[in-house]
Amino acid sequence: MSEHDAPVPFRAGGFLPREHPLAGAATLIALLLLWQAGASLGWFSTAFLSTPIGIARALISLAASGELWVNLAASLQRLAIGWVVGTLGGLAVGVAVGLFTLARSPGMALVSALFPIPKIALVPLFIIWFGIGEGSKDVTLAFGVFFPTVINTMAGIDAVPRALIRMGQSFGLGRWAILRKIVLPGALPAILAGFRITTSTAIILLVAAEMIGAQHGIGAFVLEAGNLYDIDNLMAGIVLLSVIGLCTSWLIGRVERALLGWR
Repeated sequence: MSEHDAPVPFRAGGFLPREHPLAGAATLIALLLLWQAGASLGWFSTAFLSTPIGIARALISLAASGELWVNLAASLQRLAIGWVVGTLGGLAVGVAVGLFTLARSPGMALVSALFPIPKIALVPLFIIWFGIGEGSKDVTLAFGVFFPTVINTMAGIDAVPRALIRMGQSFGLGRWAILRKIVLPGALPAILAGFRITTSTAIILLVAAEMIGAQHGIGAFVLEAGNLYDIDNLMAGIVLLSVIGLCTSWLIGRVERALLGWR
């Protein structure tokens, strides 16, 4: 076989980065070991930064006393309610703005006017309106999640090739069939990418709302630990927030694999 007859290597793989969970876990373990070693060697004072072992002991103590589960349950309930309400409302408005002319300009005007407002600054106002209880916290999270969801949903719908929609119309598909089979699947990657942003936003707002007015919750726990200068419990609360973020990111990743396998 001459060099001209040699098979040409396949070059159309595209940019498709692969995940290696073991590499990610090894990175986190290495950082924890370096952190613990730095404390043991006296590179930094444990009076200002706890160690992984100290944080682990604090978490075990909190779990044994039951305080961990009380605060975690309160925060997860608020996070779930606020995120679901804000997401459902954002999806509905985003679809309307993305599809209907009558909703386009009014919807975008409201989003453009209200989205830049720092949501944390609205927490005291929501407490005045809805009281110090759960209502103000749920509204704060829902309000913060709503606007990014609207924007990502609208952007995803706008990114769907109009040639596909015209093709569906030419084959006699109705409006609902085009929406269900063409528009929503095409917009789904952008919508799910928005979910990663909104879950992080919801966690930030959750902590802020709980710090301002809550008896239980991770935000209230972190604030109390900081006031008492309890570094181990303070860092334990921060670790819990990180774990919540990792878990929500993992769940969204599973949803993406299930719904976007066609890609």
